[in-house]
Amino acid sequence: MKVGAFVCDCGGTCGLDLEEVREGVRDVDVVASSELLCEGGLDGVEHVIDEYDLDQLIVTASDDRCRQTFRELVDRKGLHPDATEFVDHREGAAWVHESGAAADKTARLLNATYAGLQEESVSRTVSREAGDRVVVVGDPETAAGLADSADVTLVANGRELRTVDVDLDDVDVARGEVIAVDGRFGEFELTLASRVTDACIDCLECVREGPDGVTARPVQIPADAPGGEWTDVCPTDAIEMEGTTRRIAADQVIRPDADPATRGGRVGYYTGPVDAATIAAVESHLGGIEKPAFLDLEMDVCAAGASSQEGCTACTDACPHGAVERPSIDSVEFDEVACQNCGACTSACPTGATQLREPSNRRIAREVEALLKAENDDGGWLFNRGSNGIDQPVIAFVCSERAADRLREYGRRAALEADVSYPPVLPVEVSCTDTVGEAHVMHALAAGADGVAIVGCGGSCLHSGPDPKAELVERLNRATADLGLGERVGFFAPGADDPGQFIEELSMFVVERLDESPIPAGEHEAEGTIEGDVDRPAFASHAWTLESVRALLDHVVPDRGVIRGLKDFGRMDVSDACNLTPTCTNLCPTDAVQRTNDGDLLFNHERCVNCGVCEEGCPETAITMRDGLDLSLLPENRAGTAADGSAELGAAWTRVYEGEMQECVRCGTPFASAGTVDTIREEVGDAVEGIAPDSPHSVFEYCGDCRTHLLFERGDH
Repeated sequence: MKVGAFVCDCGGTCGLDLEEVREGVRDVDVVASSELLCEGGLDGVEHVIDEYDLDQLIVTASDDRCRQTFRELVDRKGLHPDATEFVDHREGAAWVHESGAAADKTARLLNATYAGLQEESVSRTVSREAGDRVVVVGDPETAAGLADSADVTLVANGRELRTVDVDLDDVDVARGEVIAVDGRFGEFELTLASRVTDACIDCLECVREGPDGVTARPVQIPADAPGGEWTDVCPTDAIEMEGTTRRIAADQVIRPDADPATRGGRVGYYTGPVDAATIAAVESHLGGIEKPAFLDLEMDVCAAGASSQEGCTACTDACPHGAVERPSIDSVEFDEVACQNCGACTSACPTGATQLREPSNRRIAREVEALLKAENDDGGWLFNRGSNGIDQPVIAFVCSERAADRLREYGRRAALEADVSYPPVLPVEVSCTDTVGEAHVMHALAAGADGVAIVGCGGSCLHSGPDPKAELVERLNRATADLGLGERVGFFAPGADDPGQFIEELSMFVVERLDESPIPAGEHEAEGTIEGDVDRPAFASHAWTLESVRALLDHVVPDRGVIRGLKDFGRMDVSDACNLTPTCTNLCPTDAVQRTNDGDLLFNHERCVNCGVCEEGCPETAITMRDGLDLSLLPENRAGTAADGSAELGAAWTRVYEGEMQECVRCGTPFASAGTVDTIREEVGDAVEGIAPDSPHSVFEYCGDCRTHLLFERGDH
């Protein structure tokens, strides 16, 4: 796949140093830039596509019209419909950061987008048939509610949408006011009147200079606005004070404020208040939609339990939608239709039995690593600390629902208000902050981030309710402190109306709380596995976290030998009640427990995912599991052989119980622990007394085979 990156300055309204951005972009086949790509630079883009035979475009375009221009260009060039990826360089960078940091961040975002494309197909798994086009007039809440099931266009109808507290990411926003609706079901045509043409690039110059009433999202000029010199500020001459009209097509129309008489009994045309019945009617008339499968499931590595033991309950505890069930105590079932793609089960699962398909953990890792590199193709560092680039690299895992939308709105406000600015954190969009677990955070720190900001929905998560990541942040700050890094994790929720609190809290976290990480940025590339790991998917939480901790330990001196706060690691204590029954070894889903022929119980801390199956299943209740990563139990910190001296087991194994095996008095084979033999003798000894009167030994001193020979074959003894 040949990839080209294209950088725009939106007619000079971004103030980007295009040369700096170009120099910071790596790996792609070509980088080109223009003051206004979607206008005068479009012919040049076509020329570059032809010259380099490009298959994929990565374009800095924040405006919906500009993005549509490139989609149409891709269609004309005969490329795949999804061959364009867009980077928010304006609201997310240029308008909220100083120029040097904005250029640096834009280049990093382009690099991260390229890195992500290498790990995930850009083609979508959702397929829609004809007949799902729904136009909603002036009702953003309804438009957002239908966006998951329909191809929704929201006509602003004079309404200012920048302060609306709903997620419109999946909604096409059309400027203008509806003056007519013609046609019938499947063939509606709406006529829109506007004083702003489609040439608008949303630079907001007219909003700054114009009279009251000019809206910012989308840019709209009311019919009673006076003319004047302020109309000359538009860099694309998109202002038409005489007015202009255009038409859009729809299969169904929702127009709450319209006179019911205008409906005329037409199917698919809804007026008046929108309620559940309205939504149900709209969805019943959609042409159809195939919902994507959000999860990759490998249940053979699940630690849910076995042999009627409950085991790990992480996924069922985490899912906020009831999409994970336990039909029996030792089984787990996923209802993928009910799944809402929040990622809560995947970040909680230690073994990788469930992982999100998109973005996958591997893709997230590559995007994080790309964001933390600031070098050109020659390996030279463009932006060192203290230069005009990003001085403190902080990874921000941003919820793609309300949080991402609010950050974009902050960017738009920054174009109008000078005091809207926050530190240039490096965003990685995730389906929901529930996707983020300890592995994601520890990897970002291992890759050289000074800190990790988890940016989620304000007030209450759409999936998990209020304070969804409070427990995770507390745990991970305990872990980073134990590692000698101090507290480096925070949760932040951009509010719907006032960005002040978010800006203050994020600024305090980045500027005042974080110091420079001792971990060099841009050097660590994760594999998501550990050497000698059992057969589990790469980038499962346990292995990925341990890999990251090991990378951190190359550069820090931990404050504690046991790193607290990491839930996916368990430490085993075994009491004298242990009779060396094979229950724990048979139940362990990661083969972290073994029994030797000498009567010892061995534990592999490196493999243990802290599922608790062994503790629950132990018939003597002799096992107690504790949380935390014990560095002294990792093989690199131990001698070259196991505690019992067997070199073949390796240093990863630790003796947690020293027992004694009973050897058969006839053949010499160890067949049970001495404790087990004594227990059985105490329980049933009286009942079998005298069963082998000719033998000088108790029947309990024979292995199973020899006992059978003794009792039934009456052979030598």
